[in-house]
Amino acid sequence: MSSVTENVTQIVQPIVDELQFELVEIEFVKEGKNWFLRIYIDKPGGIDLEDCALLSERVSDTMDSLDPDPIPQAYFLEVSSPGAERPLKKEADYEAAIGSYIHISLYEPVEGQKVYEGDLDEVTAETLTLTFRVKTRTKTLTFDRKKIAKARLAIKF
Repeated sequence: MSSVTENVTQIVQPIVDELQFELVEIEFVKEGKNWFLRIYIDKPGGIDLEDCALLSERVSDTMDSLDPDPIPQAYFLEVSSPGAERPLKKEADYEAAIGSYIHISLYEPVEGQKVYEGDLDEVTAETLTLTFRVKTRTKTLTFDRKKIAKARLAIKF
C-alpha cells in the first residue's frame, strides 16, 4: 500500500465507521494527466448514491481542513460501491465468498495458467480451494495464497 493510501485510510476509516459502512479499498492512481483517489465502500443491502455522496462530502471536508494536505497534488475524489465483482482483500472477504464464483490471478502459473475462475470451496490461512470446469470435466485445485496476486468475485456466464 502506498503512503498516500495509508494516510488516507487513517483519515477515512473513522468516518466510514461512524457511518456504519465497510471500507473495501482505497486507490490512488494516475490515469492520463489526472490523479484519482477512489474509495470503495459497502454495507449490508448495498451502497446507494446517497451513501456515496454523504461519504464524499465528509471526506472532502475533512481532507480540505487538514494542514499539511495529505495529498498535495490535484486529484479527483470518487466514492463508489465495489460492484458485483468486488475485490477480495481481507480475511472476512474470503470467508464471506465461500460458495461464490470468484476470479483469481496468480503471480506464477499453476498447471500452465495464471488465471482461474470457479467456485470457492474452502479458505485457510495458507490456501484457497477452487472448483471449476475444464470443458466437460469438473476439477478442484488448491492454491497457495501467497501466490495469488488478485482475487475478486466474478459473474458466471
